[in-house]
Amino acid sequence: MKIDEATFGPDHPNVAIGVNNLGMVLKALGDPGAAREMLERALKIDEAAFGPDHPNVAIDVNNLGSVLQDLGDLPAAREMFERALKIDEAAFGPDHPNVATLVNNLGMVLKALGDPGAAREMFERALKIRQKVFGEEHPDVAQSLWWLGVVSQDEGNLEEARIYLERALEMYKKFLPPDHPNIKTVQENLDSLEG
Repeated sequence: MKIDEATFGPDHPNVAIGVNNLGMVLKALGDPGAAREMLERALKIDEAAFGPDHPNVAIDVNNLGSVLQDLGDLPAAREMFERALKIDEAAFGPDHPNVATLVNNLGMVLKALGDPGAAREMFERALKIRQKVFGEEHPDVAQSLWWLGVVSQDEGNLEEARIYLERALEMYKKFLPPDHPNIKTVQENLDSLEG
């Protein structure tokens, strides 16, 4: 990042890539406040370079939405995910894997905001896109099934939740190492249906 800043100047899109990556590392390290600063800087650079509706801007906006979600600012996170979704739908069409990721992220925020019905719609849409793009068995398909299981449980439909969660777990076991956290979490979700 320092080399890019020295070579291209502080407001070049190459710098934005490094700043965005640093923001996501800070997020992963548990410092969402510092991550937010980096991601807001990357967004400012990319908006100036590409305009407000470019796919690079959608990446920044999505990542900022994820950090805002971590910070507990769910309405702002929702706004970011909706903006990123609008950009990527216009750029790539409605059935692109990026769109599925953004729809899934929006579903997670809607669930956290207490709207399981709207969240379900998003998770179902993400599942359809992912099945169309990747086929019936893929880790991203498993993720959509997992979230549908969680929202089904929230809605009190425990049998439907079990079906989704069992399918997700079976798929994750095919694609992930046995000690992967997703396997553990889906198993815990299934176990909670027993209680």
